[in-house]
Amino acid sequence: MPQEPRIDPISCREQDLGRFEILHNCGRARLGRLHTARGPLHTPALLPVINPNIRTIEPREMWQRWGIEGLITNSYIIWKHEELNKEARDNGVHQLIDYPGVIVCDSGTFQSYVYGDVEVGVEEIVEFQKDIGVDIATMLDVFTRPDMNRSQVEKAVDDTSGRAPASIQASGEMMLNGPVQGGLYCDLRRKSAKDMAKHDFAVHPIGGIVPIMEQQNYVELCKVMLSAIPELPIERPVHLFGCGHPMLFPMAVALGADLFDSAAYALFARDDRLLTPWGTVKLQDLEHWPVTSPTLFGITPQEVRELDDDDRCKLLARHNLDVSIAELDRCRQAVRDGTIWELVQMRSHQHPALKEAYDWIMKALTENTEWSKASGWLLEASPLQKNGGLKWFGKQDSKRPDITSPILRLQQRWRPAARSRRALILYGRSGPWRGIVGDKVSSLRILIEDLEIFIHTPMGLLPWSLEDLNPFAHILEDSGLHKQKPEMEKCLKELDLMNFHTEEVSFLDISKKEKVAEKLSGIFPELKELGADDISKGRYLLEQEQAIAKLAFFADLEPKIAVMELDGCDFVHSNTGRVKNILLNDGRHVASPRLTDGGMSLTAKGASWLHSLREVEFPSGFESNSESHQGPPWVVIDSDAVPFVKQGRNVFHGFIKAADGWLRNGMYCLVVDEDGTLVGHGKAMSTISGMQRLQKGIAVKVRNGID
Repeated sequence: MPQEPRIDPISCREQDLGRFEILHNCGRARLGRLHTARGPLHTPALLPVINPNIRTIEPREMWQRWGIEGLITNSYIIWKHEELNKEARDNGVHQLIDYPGVIVCDSGTFQSYVYGDVEVGVEEIVEFQKDIGVDIATMLDVFTRPDMNRSQVEKAVDDTSGRAPASIQASGEMMLNGPVQGGLYCDLRRKSAKDMAKHDFAVHPIGGIVPIMEQQNYVELCKVMLSAIPELPIERPVHLFGCGHPMLFPMAVALGADLFDSAAYALFARDDRLLTPWGTVKLQDLEHWPVTSPTLFGITPQEVRELDDDDRCKLLARHNLDVSIAELDRCRQAVRDGTIWELVQMRSHQHPALKEAYDWIMKALTENTEWSKASGWLLEASPLQKNGGLKWFGKQDSKRPDITSPILRLQQRWRPAARSRRALILYGRSGPWRGIVGDKVSSLRILIEDLEIFIHTPMGLLPWSLEDLNPFAHILEDSGLHKQKPEMEKCLKELDLMNFHTEEVSFLDISKKEKVAEKLSGIFPELKELGADDISKGRYLLEQEQAIAKLAFFADLEPKIAVMELDGCDFVHSNTGRVKNILLNDGRHVASPRLTDGGMSLTAKGASWLHSLREVEFPSGFESNSESHQGPPWVVIDSDAVPFVKQGRNVFHGFIKAADGWLRNGMYCLVVDEDGTLVGHGKAMSTISGMQRLQKGIAVKVRNGID
């Protein structure tokens, strides 16, 4: 059936021009929306390169068939070509290439890399882009090649920064790219990023990376990204200039890239090569398609080889674009699902250069102090919990940011009970554990008061008080991992990290339920049968400890305060015996454990209760810190937003006056007015820097407004 014509985009509101909002994130990977005069550009996005003289695929087809919202062309080529120059000045660049969406223009910098120099001036090329109606222009930066020495690269960085003020002045209201250079020198990449961040650019491309990618030196590409991107403002998209191979998309997205561009879809097609998510294959070697696409459906490699050169090139280019768009869609869904690092890990095993880069990332973020800032930057935005089960492939998984984040959170927030002196570590099977040993744990709680019970998981030790916590309790892995007896030395180290210092550690294999009682008697001879009242008391104490642990983990409440506040608390249970509601001793329903992921939902009364317990000073700015157990962080909002939040509306960026420095992405937070009065509570959808700098999008997903 013929496809209905896609309508042309509508310009954003004048006040939104150039603003970038984050719609969803998973660590530093984010789904965003950049507002332009040609409608929204949703990220991550691929901007196909269009040569005005050679159009393998027509731009109008890109708009219509693939729904591509933006593309990139070269203003220097148009400027230098007399006929193209005149037509673009007379009718605009959109009419020149027949494309209604967002048009980004390069400035000629890449041509200087290829040909050695360009003839256009710094202000002249920006003014030309403005004259022809470019949506996002690019200043004329100085390309840095990998073979340049340090002094040459440093001069290029300084020259690029020096050109920024004149370029911005020439751009007027037009959105402008501010490229980051620096070659292979990480400190110069940081310097360039810091310098360019001072100016009012709309987007920051990472330049000078094409030679790195041509050599498949992806370790250096990762170093460039982790040097530059943490120094760039969160409210500006990051564009990897010249990166368009689908095999690089997952890793680049996970490290913070928002925009990609490349002519690879066409250039590879001219050489009879096909793009795949794991590399490039030659048509001449194929009898079957290694990856299919709508373009190749119903046609064989031999039939494609028999086409004339022009038809074959166009068909392969369409396939390459199919594969590229599909891989970006996989990345987008992975960000939504919270599995972008799983996708990165899976893709890394499909190409040696990618595997080398992935291994470097894992090592650098956990072992190399030189990259401690990059590690903190990734962890700051990483979620505290994952959606669904966690696929576990090996020990290296524990180094991924999405797994390290909840492990560190557990170490920082959980505290052993004051009575605890000994530890029992359960192992032998994956969760859920409650149905296997829950009754035995209740008995242990009554009979051995100084005992703290842990479960050994692939992610590390999990206190029994958090036994249903995602992702620790929702791991899909080789069953053999759970059957292995934990190493004593490693367990003692983990217990120390959780502030539980003991040398008395016992292990219990729970792989066979019928033998658990016998094995327990061997470890604890004092065990005996308990009456119904004692068993009920043990269950209550465990539920109380679980409520304390979850308030510490999710609401950042000091455990000692939680112990006092929950003295004499009560619980409402479901038909299956699970805790459904947590009630204070005066009957207030303050929280409800979530059975699906082991999380906890605060009620409006719970938010008011936690608000009343605060003892730290009122936040006055956005200075980040890693303090723990100070209670849920406060987000202070502008008086204009207060009436809406009281009605249960979300808190939007641009209306935030201050926030507590320990706020992290995904944390529970309390929303207060400028006097500190509680007006709502919810979940933070941004980092502390996002609260400070972003001007559009949801900052706090409000659960309840409080009037």
